This record gives sequence, structure tokens and C-alpha cells, in this order.
Amino acid sequence: MEISKAEIASAAAASAQSTSQELRGAEILVKSLQAEGVKYIWGYPGGAVLHIYDAFYKQDTIQHVLVRHEQAAVHAADGYARATGDVGVALVTSGPGLTNAVTGIATAYMDSIPMVIISGQVPTAAIGLDAFQECDTVGITRPIVKHNFLVKDVRDMAETMKKAFHIARTGRPGPVVVDVPKDVSFNKTLYAGYPKSVEMRSYNPVRKGHGGQIRKALQLLMTAKRPYIYTGGGVILSNASQELRTLVDMLGYPCTNTLMGLGAYPASDRKFLGMLGMHGTLEANSAMQNCDVLLAVGARFDDRVIGNTKHFAQNERKIIHIDIDPSSISKRVKVDIPIVGDVKDVLNELIAMIRESSLKPDADALGAWWSTIDAWRQRDCMKYSLGAGDVIKPQYVVETLWNMTKDMDTYITSDVGQHQMWAAQYYKFDEPRRWINSGGLGTMGVGIPYAMGIKLAKPDSEVFCITGEGSVQMCIQELSTCLQYNTPIKIVSLNNRYLGMVRQWQEIEYSGRYSSSYMDALPNFVKLAEAYGHVGMLIEKPQDVEPALREARKLKDRTVFMDFRTDPTENVFPMVKAGKGITEMLLGSEDL
Repeated sequence: MEISKAEIASAAAASAQSTSQELRGAEILVKSLQAEGVKYIWGYPGGAVLHIYDAFYKQDTIQHVLVRHEQAAVHAADGYARATGDVGVALVTSGPGLTNAVTGIATAYMDSIPMVIISGQVPTAAIGLDAFQECDTVGITRPIVKHNFLVKDVRDMAETMKKAFHIARTGRPGPVVVDVPKDVSFNKTLYAGYPKSVEMRSYNPVRKGHGGQIRKALQLLMTAKRPYIYTGGGVILSNASQELRTLVDMLGYPCTNTLMGLGAYPASDRKFLGMLGMHGTLEANSAMQNCDVLLAVGARFDDRVIGNTKHFAQNERKIIHIDIDPSSISKRVKVDIPIVGDVKDVLNELIAMIRESSLKPDADALGAWWSTIDAWRQRDCMKYSLGAGDVIKPQYVVETLWNMTKDMDTYITSDVGQHQMWAAQYYKFDEPRRWINSGGLGTMGVGIPYAMGIKLAKPDSEVFCITGEGSVQMCIQELSTCLQYNTPIKIVSLNNRYLGMVRQWQEIEYSGRYSSSYMDALPNFVKLAEAYGHVGMLIEKPQDVEPALREARKLKDRTVFMDFRTDPTENVFPMVKAGKGITEMLLGSEDL
């Protein structure tokens, strides 16, 4: 059931009324969610949260989605948040409910996704007594949340929820856990409405960048001979894609995105050099190593992006780093001009300064730099062989999907492994928030929950989950959720009968000793999909790839599981081996 904006506004207004009434903690919690404009919540009931579920039963503006595993509840809320920019909300019970949710919480934390996770807890009098289904939620989640709360008094419920949403969505976003003991959800108190604002003395994230630092950055950018703009997920999280595009187009400088930043700048634009990093393009990595001025925007120089820091530091360059989180600046790489602030705000100020400035980029130097980049591009590092045409190449499946859907409103989720890298390399994302995957934690099993969360948010869009036969089995029970809540997603399984990325590393680093990476007893995915009430397809020949995708797309109201039997020996190239520099790349099997 799609809930209208008018209904949400009405519910929010009703929950914000100032007339006091006596309500249970669970009812205040629900009113808090309504006031925040929450449309969907993913969860799984249990004893500690039954009062909360009873309160949900009595309202009709928030749709609860019953998942089949708590991990999927958090992943689905996470996918929803990534696609919409809104705060995702999940609800789990105490003990195993919370511990099952930990992987989802850590996944969101590593990628800075705004979320509120509500967990049940044993009654306050039983906390610390090893009660049934008790665990130390605050202690367990402390390292993987932006903040967490234990609500000890029903009178604190509304203010705590206000703080949770405020913390989750401001500054560097992240998940916040609110742990609610069962008696707190049952107890009554006078409720005078949801707080309109919240003040937290110890939490005041900076939004506006330092003007002097931005002017220094401008000077450096305009005098660069070999400039480069390197952007990450922070651009997408701050909804700054348009500002980035304006900046790159004004300057005419080359641009790259990290795995989490894909879509922030159009992949189809000539100024985009492709993704950089461990499986990035030759031109993107070479420009990163050889630039003289680097503008890093909402990125964190992580190990998968720049490889060996000593190798990276061999070439002298000046670095400007814009980030909302001061702890991310100079964490791995020393920078010359740090700018702490919201990416959108800082880019707007930088653009305004460029427009007012008489300084212009050095056209001759920039032309020579582009000639160097074009020479790297001539290598065509993304070229792959179709072989004899008797086996499906995974890259071909992704390319075919992109060609069919590139002009449509399409969302692509992935699990983690080789298929994730092929999706990032061969699906050319031109818009932000269309590429939904786990970057920092690298969590297998997210693909289907992400997709079903997005499909609820974007019912008129096409949503594809690109996965592998290993990853997909980790949350495959959510096919049941897809049926119950009518979220017709399309699953593209690149089935090579291996844990592909593990096998690739074992081939390259362990002399082909394939220890526990072969899948010996796979299910019949077609029959499994049908058992869940969906459509299953088996595709074994290259000539059947396009017809299968076309047929699946025609089935708009059905979830379709496409089992593509792909080449089990195919590796992801280019590749930078662990401990190597980003220009020490393997471009193909001939380099092994």
C-alpha cells in the first residue's frame, strides 16, 4: 500500500499537537516516527517488542514490512535510505533479534548511512540478570553506531527519538540504535507532542567550510598543471552531485569516483575516467598517481582506493580534502589544505569564488594533461574477450543490461564479490543513488534486501539485483518477503559455481589451491524461485542473455530470478594486488 504525502503530513501534524494526553511508551515511539515522516519500517517481532507491535497495529500511516531475518530488516531499511536519502528505520527484538541485526548495522555504519534501529530490551529491573533473550545492546553496538541510547524512563522517549533522528541524518550520517526495555514501552506518561527541535551541547557538526581555506584551494586549483578531482560517497550522501558536475564542467578537469561515489558524475561524460582503485581503470589510477593537484571530495583515501600509501607518496602532489568528518582528513594520507564542512555547502562556495575570480585554468598545461590521459585510455583496459562464444561472460551480461536500461529510471543493487566489481565497471551510472552496494564492510547477502527496500520506495522504477550464487543464498529467504509485499525485483545471478573473488585470489596468490571456494551442492534456483511464488529462468548460452533480460523486464509485476551460468574461470581485471601501488596493475591474465 502506497502512503500519500498528505496522509504522512496529517499524521505528523496530529502527532505534534501540544495538548497533553497519557500514552504508553510504545504509542509515543510510533507518534515520534509519524512526526519524522517515516513511511516504512522493516522488522521482526518478539517478546520484548510486542507492546510496540501492538501500537503499530493501531495506526495506518506507517507500513511495517515483516522480513524473514533481522539482518534483512536492517539491510532493507539501509537500501531504502541509500536510494532516497531519508532515514531508514528497522525494528528488532532483544537478544538474538539484535545480534542478528549487527551485520546490517555495521554495514550501514561503514558506509555512513542514516538509520534508526529500534531494539527491544528486557524490563529494566531484569537488565544485567541474564534474563531470557537479554544482551548488552549498548555494549555490543557501540563500535558500529554513530550513537546509541538505552531509554530508561518513558518520559524520555520522545526526546530520545528526536535526538536519534537528528544524529542519524546530520553531520557525517550513520546508524543510531535506540534500545527500549519492555516496561518502558508499556508504561504511561503525559505526552505533550513531539519536540520541534533538539539541542545537544556535545554534538554540533560543522556545515560551512572555512572561507580562507576555500580561497587557498581555489588558488591551488587554478595554478595546477595536472589537476584531478577524486570524489567518494560523501558527494552522494550530501546530495551534492549537481554541484560536483557544475565544478567539473566549469574547470574542465578530469574526474573519478570511488565505488561508493559512482553516479555522482556521469559515467558517460568524457571527463570521467572511470572508477579508481583496486579494480579501477588504468587511466583513473594513473591520473591519481601522477596529478600535481588533487581535489578530494567526500572520500577517505581508503586501502582499496590508493593501495600502498608509501607508493602513493612517492610522487609529490598538493592535496585539498573536503569532508564533513574532521577525523577522516589526514587519517591515511597527509593533506595540504583541509576543509571541514558539508560537501554541498563547500562546493557551492568554491563555485561562487571561481565565478568571481579572474583566475583561469592553464589551458596549455591542461591540454597536455588530457593528451597524457588519452594515451592511457588507448590501452582500453576494460576490454574483455567473449571467447569462442560458447560460454556466457559475466561482463557481457552486465553490459547487455546497461544497454537495455540506461535510458530508464533504473536502480542496481549488488552483493559482494566479482559480480559487484563487474557491475561497477560495466554498468555506466549517470545519476546518483542508482548504485546501491556495500562498500566499507563488504557484506554478502545485501542484494535482495536492498532491492526490496528500494522497490517499496520507488515502485515505478526498475530494480535489478546483480548477485552471485554464493552471496544470494545468505538472505535468499527474503524472496518470501518480496512475494508478501509485492516488490517485483529482477535478480541477475552470475552463477560461476565458485566464491569467485576468493577463487581469483587463490589462483593469483595461492598457486591455484582452491580451498573451500567451490560450490559443490547448489540448489536448482529456478525451482527455488518458483517455490517462493516467483519466476525462475536458467540461461546457459550467450545468445540467450538478451532475450532472457527482455522477457524478465516484460514481467513487470513479478519477481524474476535469472540464473546465468557464467564462465567459472573469468577474473576481474584490472586488478591491484594487496600491498601494491595503484599503478602496479594487472590488466589481464597475461600479466599473471
